[in-house]
Amino acid sequence: MISISVVIPVKNEEQSIRELLARLLDQTRPPQEIVITDGGSTDSTTQIIDEFISAGAPIKLIRAEHALPGRGRNLAAAATSNEWLAFIDAGTVPAKNWLELLSAKAENEPDTEVVYGFCEPVTDSFFTECAAIAYVPPPTRTSEIVTRPRSIASSMMKKKVWQSVAGFSETLRSAEDLLFMNEVETAGFKCVFEPSAVVRWYLRPSFGSTFKRFVVYARNNIRAGLWKQWQASIFTRYLLLLTAGVATVAIFPALFWLPLALWLLMLFARALVAIRRNRNCYPGTTGRNLRRLLVLVPLIAIIDLASIIGSIEWLF
Repeated sequence: MISISVVIPVKNEEQSIRELLARLLDQTRPPQEIVITDGGSTDSTTQIIDEFISAGAPIKLIRAEHALPGRGRNLAAAATSNEWLAFIDAGTVPAKNWLELLSAKAENEPDTEVVYGFCEPVTDSFFTECAAIAYVPPPTRTSEIVTRPRSIASSMMKKKVWQSVAGFSETLRSAEDLLFMNEVETAGFKCVFEPSAVVRWYLRPSFGSTFKRFVVYARNNIRAGLWKQWQASIFTRYLLLLTAGVATVAIFPALFWLPLALWLLMLFARALVAIRRNRNCYPGTTGRNLRRLLVLVPLIAIIDLASIIGSIEWLF
């Protein structure tokens, strides 16, 4: 049986860390150790972790001030003592057999070096259901398996993989995991998927918190050089819309309302596409879909605004 260390970066996670540690310690195949880096929590996160340590749990706590997620993972990974590293994030809930399924996949295919599990959003309210429809890619079928895009928050790999690509970027608040996974793929390590190994993660529960999070995502995504995968399409849409609107108003001043109408029509069309794309995982009646539109249209607009503001912040 392979030996596993779980790596977790945390900061101000007093609302979620207790449940996460309890779930990890109650796995059908518990890890040999859990290594946590606290990036400078100002709440009771570290006190909760210390409670588990005092109770005899196999947990190591590294205290680091102002450590972003990448540095947190690197510090924790460097302090592990096992061949395999399982990565998960605070604010998530692993299924009881998460580690068992990941490790079984690695054991059954001995040349495997990286195993990605399945990340499923928690849709425990109507808003989070709409949020998942708006910006979480739906499951797809690839090579006879159904999976979502790979996520570092449900993954396991040999320690040598992390070492060979020099770990995670330590200067990014987000997107450091995407860069890391891209580097692992480029390095040619054998990666496999185990979609039955599920980790559930919580979405932002309101318009305001979603806006703040996507501003951070946008700023760091463009810093990471990944703007073509996200912001480029948004800026292209709005540039075309702005150009058409200015030209129309310049020629026909009476149609001053047309740019606004075109913008709303664009948001409405994107909301309809999102609902259709997710019709299998989030089925709904006509009435429910109409209610979803009332949330999706402003939510997509807020995400667009956040991506633009985050990109402008990057410029400065």
